[in-house]
Amino acid sequence: MSAERRKALRFILLLGLVSLLGDVVYEGVRGAAGPFLASLGASAAVVGAASGLGEFLGYGLRPLSGYLSDRRGGYWGLTLLGYLALLSLPLLCLVGSWQLAVLLLLLERMGKAVRTPPRDAMLSHATWRVGRGWGFGIHEALDQVGAVAGPLLVALLISLRGYRGAFSFLLLPALLLLLFLLLGWRLYPRPSLLERGRGEARVKRGFRPYLLFVVLSTSGFLTFPLLAYRLTSSFSDAEIPLLYALAMGTDALLALWAGRAYDRRGLSSLLLVPLLSLPVAPLAFLAGGKGGGLLAVVLWGASMGVQETVMRAAVGEMVPGGKRGTAYGLFSSLYGLSGFAGNALMGLLYPSPGLLVAFSLSAELLSLPVLLRLRGVEG
Repeated sequence: MSAERRKALRFILLLGLVSLLGDVVYEGVRGAAGPFLASLGASAAVVGAASGLGEFLGYGLRPLSGYLSDRRGGYWGLTLLGYLALLSLPLLCLVGSWQLAVLLLLLERMGKAVRTPPRDAMLSHATWRVGRGWGFGIHEALDQVGAVAGPLLVALLISLRGYRGAFSFLLLPALLLLLFLLLGWRLYPRPSLLERGRGEARVKRGFRPYLLFVVLSTSGFLTFPLLAYRLTSSFSDAEIPLLYALAMGTDALLALWAGRAYDRRGLSSLLLVPLLSLPVAPLAFLAGGKGGGLLAVVLWGASMGVQETVMRAAVGEMVPGGKRGTAYGLFSSLYGLSGFAGNALMGLLYPSPGLLVAFSLSAELLSLPVLLRLRGVEG
């Protein structure tokens, strides 16, 4: 392995550890946020509205963050600012009203919007050295370790120390995260140098049809809360978190495999996204039973692993370095908001499982000709 390749791999691992610790904090609080707000007197309507607004802010502000990171010519400042917002979550241990708690939760979601595009842009420079797919696969796998560990850790701490004791403990991984981030800034002040030698200056023609593919494939993909809501008819409340852990574990394993597949097959590997997503809704809503539900969860996790790896890798391949912050901001915003809109519609269709499944299948199937056109443009 060359010195440049080792250097790039260390950078990917460093940002992977940052994301792992970030998910320990965020995912840990996310699973407990609803019951905690209820304990402060918040109604179900408040909890739902706060969650929806948080997701909207977390995705809707990303194009602005990405544009600013490109315009400023550097990514570290906005990345650090975004991760500093994670400190709002340990502060939940001090609040006495649901209004202040909601404000802190929304602040963290805004921080997520600020940090994600510049972070992914920096990652894309390093992944050029090790393979775009493999690099993003490593990052996603580490990220999912935190996504599994966070809720389990917080659940244990709540049982031992209550909400406030659990949230106060999260200050430790949050500070450790910032330490790793500052170390990365010092060791790699200009991550773009990791991609030195690539002279491409234009956005590839396939980027627009690629974004349409992202919108269609994600709008028909169930979010886990909606999937879990359906699965409560076959599984107990205590089993649902275990199913989520299974999905996240599958996500982590498939991310590494999907990354290798992208490096070998390029955009053809995007076909895995609709193929893995297509059976999820029919298995959950029409097949029924524990067997169908379990298979739906595994396929859901597999599809997530491919999406979080291959889709991000493709952006880095299509867009030159100086425009990647904007590109990642636009990509992740469309990814999140189309999923939000699609699942809002599927939530309305929930009383009619046949219609819900028909919408999900239609969106995934419509993404296939777009993908074929994309391959033709890039080919």
